[in-house]
Amino acid sequence: MNMNLTLIGQLIAFAVFVAFCMKYVWPPLMAAIEDRQKTIADGLAASERAEKDLELAQERATAQLKEAKQQAAEIVEQAKKRANQLVDEETQRGHSEREKIIAQGHAEIEAERNRVREDLRKQVAGLAIAGAEKILAREIDAAAQNDIVEKLVAEL
Repeated sequence: MNMNLTLIGQLIAFAVFVAFCMKYVWPPLMAAIEDRQKTIADGLAASERAEKDLELAQERATAQLKEAKQQAAEIVEQAKKRANQLVDEETQRGHSEREKIIAQGHAEIEAERNRVREDLRKQVAGLAIAGAEKILAREIDAAAQNDIVEKLVAEL
């Protein structure tokens, strides 16, 4: 019986210990475990949100990079078009300037040719008059001589 009492005493002591633990030790341990689980769950959720945010940021960055490349390509294309346009304009301006210079040269040549012709006419007329004077030294007066020179200049 002594053994039974010891066993019952041990069981009662164990039951008191378990009751004490369940009332005072178990709730704080469970609260700590639940807090830890909540912290871990919150961390995992935050990690998932951060991962999704990172993916979205990468997608946005990729889209922005693609857009920037497209804009850069458009700017380069516009610059090429403008450069070609400027080259064409300058080429056209050069052609028109060349034509203008050629026209001025032709005009100057024509003017010089007319001046030379006029000088030549005057010289020929002078030679003709000098020859005619020698032949007709006494037969023609000054007024008639000038009239003949005018006619010769007009004919030449």
